[in-house]
Amino acid sequence: MKILTTHIGSLPRPDDLLALLRRREEGGATDSPAFEARVRLAVEDIVRRQVTAGLDVVNDGEQGRPDYSTYIKDRLTGFEGESMPPIMGADMKDFPEFAARRQTPAFERRPTCSGPIAWRDFGAVETDIENLRRAVEKSGAERVFMTAVSPGQAARFLVNRYYPSHEAYIAALADVLKREYAAIVRAGFLLQLDCPDLASGRNNQFQHLTLPEFQKVAAMHVEALNHAVAGLPPERMRLHICWGNYEGPHHRDVPLRDIIAILLTARPAGLSVEAANPRHAHEWSVFEEVRLPEGKVIVPGVLDTTTNFIEHPELVAQRLVQYARLVGRENVVASADCGFATFADNPTVDPKIAWAKLGAMVEGARLASRTLWK
Repeated sequence: MKILTTHIGSLPRPDDLLALLRRREEGGATDSPAFEARVRLAVEDIVRRQVTAGLDVVNDGEQGRPDYSTYIKDRLTGFEGESMPPIMGADMKDFPEFAARRQTPAFERRPTCSGPIAWRDFGAVETDIENLRRAVEKSGAERVFMTAVSPGQAARFLVNRYYPSHEAYIAALADVLKREYAAIVRAGFLLQLDCPDLASGRNNQFQHLTLPEFQKVAAMHVEALNHAVAGLPPERMRLHICWGNYEGPHHRDVPLRDIIAILLTARPAGLSVEAANPRHAHEWSVFEEVRLPEGKVIVPGVLDTTTNFIEHPELVAQRLVQYARLVGRENVVASADCGFATFADNPTVDPKIAWAKLGAMVEGARLASRTLWK
């Protein structure tokens, strides 16, 4: 028995693949077969590297996607509207000089929803699944996950200009995206649903709301998500939340304590939370008062994905033991706070350092396991 290790999804892409992704995002022509072949090779390499690094639950590193949220714009109808810039967070507004220095993704497009949503290219989902399946077969990986954007997070980055209300937009997204969710689980993978809207959304998209108003919106987002995964086994899913994968003040972040009850109503058995960065590393204490429901698993981030510090394995072990002693050692999986290349062209952590951090996590999980199963 041991603490398993995983990560959140995105891993650094090779430079030549980045160039191809950039060209596609900027509307330039690319040789589609050549692009698909390069993605396939990148997935094989990234899966092999994860297995070699000692990670237990691996994925495709989101190699063929420009980011974790807006990839659906190229697969669904309805996203032909003008591209909208990111909303400045309330924390950044308090420190405008710092905000002015912050880099934004160079080739990210966030078109608005301008028409009815439907699948236009579900084949892209099937290609992602097949690429990962082949890579897993070659690497011998035993536990595999694949990420997918949640309805609430998709609505956060792809602004609604068509549906009569936010609720109607979320419902439409849920009805369409459920096909992707089911396909991932049917392929035998663990489905990770990316839901930063349930935490980070408080600081930007919904910064104008009171806390009770935001909690109501978050509950509605979870209800829509539960509808979309209603027929899927909870143990085959995990839900990831975060407060924004960027270096910044974060002093406006909603505390985990204020949203944990809502998060625990989600059907996925796994709950991935940031637990390493300086604003949320203390929140293991929430579970001194909140009981983890039967069948749930906590996936705490033990690596900060916004800094190039390499965590000491003993610190990683301490973080894991803290959680294990509160929720049970069998209910903890080690992970990172967020992705290491959330936006393909703008990784905060140097790629080589990202792999070194993952290595520190693997070693820290070994140390924690020795303590917990001695």
